[in-house]
Amino acid sequence: MSDHALNHSLIPGARNAVEVCLAVQPRQKVFILTDHRTRRVGMALHEEVLRVGATCRLAVLEDHVQRPAVHLPESLMAPLSQAEVALYCVYPQAGELPSRIQMVQCVEGHGIKYAHMVGITEDIMCQGMRADFHKVDEVSRRLLQRAESCSTIRVRSRAGTNLVAHFEPRYTWRKTSGIIEEVWSNLPGGEIFTFPARVDGVFVVDGTVGDHFGEKYGVLDRTPMTLEIEDSRLRSARCPNRDLEREFWEYCHQVEGSDRVGEFAIGTNLAVFEFTGNLLQDEKMPGIHIAFGDPYGTQTGADWSCTTHVDVITRSCDIWIDSEQVMQHGIFVSDKLGIDYTYLSEDPSVMPMYAADPEWKRLREGP
Repeated sequence: MSDHALNHSLIPGARNAVEVCLAVQPRQKVFILTDHRTRRVGMALHEEVLRVGATCRLAVLEDHVQRPAVHLPESLMAPLSQAEVALYCVYPQAGELPSRIQMVQCVEGHGIKYAHMVGITEDIMCQGMRADFHKVDEVSRRLLQRAESCSTIRVRSRAGTNLVAHFEPRYTWRKTSGIIEEVWSNLPGGEIFTFPARVDGVFVVDGTVGDHFGEKYGVLDRTPMTLEIEDSRLRSARCPNRDLEREFWEYCHQVEGSDRVGEFAIGTNLAVFEFTGNLLQDEKMPGIHIAFGDPYGTQTGADWSCTTHVDVITRSCDIWIDSEQVMQHGIFVSDKLGIDYTYLSEDPSVMPMYAADPEWKRLREGP
């Protein structure tokens, strides 16, 4: 198969994105931006857009600008601004966050329905993008109902995470479940997030680090990074991998706000069951991730901004929303949230991972 041949294994995930997540309609104008590395993903999405009867322009980033792309040229921004639906499936390079912010600002300014698939891979198209996003949306809504009225969320893990986040009603919780109802969302979807008023404690990153770190350092299960946070500011970072420790610390001290917790999120995609080293999918795994830098103020209501944003994930955690425990050892407490795990038994690629975990079995069956 040539590099540009259509990979038919990507079609189910692409169909999910086009029909379920974005609900693309006949005769709508769609714009897809891809790059050389993810071109076959872009082609699969293009194929599905045409199948539903919409018009589509597929652009390859390197045909318009040199990488890393710090700024997108008019040859890309003009067709984007004229679209009704847009998809961004580009594998990131260091320094490209400004161009992604540029794209999101255009999308928000023109009210374009938008799927942000930064870092998408063919594996993710065959895993997280095949999720039942209606189920993911149901889980997300149940958590959102609790989070919107809470004042604190406490997080602990066996690896050493011990964190307390405080919330205020003036900052909005957002649901990005994969069902894109408002302007834009990451895909694959599966999280609720907000800007926390204050965060204090220890956060052990034994999952994945975002931006360009994921590809370079992978999953940190063998070299976890311990972050100490006080009054929402990163006070220290310790890691057996000294290169990662240094690079992460420097990243979080580039500009004002780079060291400030700008996002607090709970992953809700039950079909994501193992870390891949790719943040796009890993942050949707049930559990907690936070980010330093930009707080997505246009969505959360935060009154500050930053030109950097990097996510970090802790694995297999326990979560309390106020005094109610909603997760134990990385598994949602189903009787508290009314989550039905039985539908997963129909997916042979997912169910064995859950069934092998005695904690999940106990929580599902009850005392």
